[in-house]
Amino acid sequence: MNELARIIDHTLLKPEATMEQVIQLAQEAYEFQFASVCVNPSMVPVAYSVLKGTGVKVCTVIGFPLGATLPEVKACETKKVIEEGSSEIDMVINIGALKSGREYEVKADIQAVVDAAADHALVKVIIETVLLNRQEIETACRLAMEAGADFVKTSTGFAGGGAIVKDIVLMKEIVGTKMKVKASGGIRDKETALAMRRAGADRIGTSSGVAICTEI
Repeated sequence: MNELARIIDHTLLKPEATMEQVIQLAQEAYEFQFASVCVNPSMVPVAYSVLKGTGVKVCTVIGFPLGATLPEVKACETKKVIEEGSSEIDMVINIGALKSGREYEVKADIQAVVDAAADHALVKVIIETVLLNRQEIETACRLAMEAGADFVKTSTGFAGGGAIVKDIVLMKEIVGTKMKVKASGGIRDKETALAMRRAGADRIGTSSGVAICTEI
């Protein structure tokens, strides 16, 4: 089970999340040795204060959950959260631009965050698979690769759906060894987490990490 714990991003992105809840999240992440905690940008300093020096990373979200924020704003926010202790960035693409066929805008949006993160943070690109058809998923993954991101990620969990095995398989087929894949959204038990892992997920985003790792 330790192997599974090490690929989990222990997540709390509810708008009503309190400082006390984020501190507890960080403490749990250290106890179980999760890959990271994933929190909203304003909570990065709180999580970092608990996890500094532990080896557990602080991850945060950019342009979340809609992806419709201007690229310049996403880049500015990325730089700020890195200064405050985040070493992993989960950004949401401009979904409307993708569905409009405006590939240049989508790539430039991702590129703005990748450039802002430079060598200081991993960039995971949330493509929101539930809103996309197969061709759009393929295009989003390709653009993320071209922009130099590190991961493609399925979902925010805020769009009415989450990770499914067939999407993970497709995403892994597209990116191969050039990028990694993060499955996120609706992963609440060990069986589902392991299914995502077998399908090719390199990282699991879930708010149920403790339950998954203590499940008998």
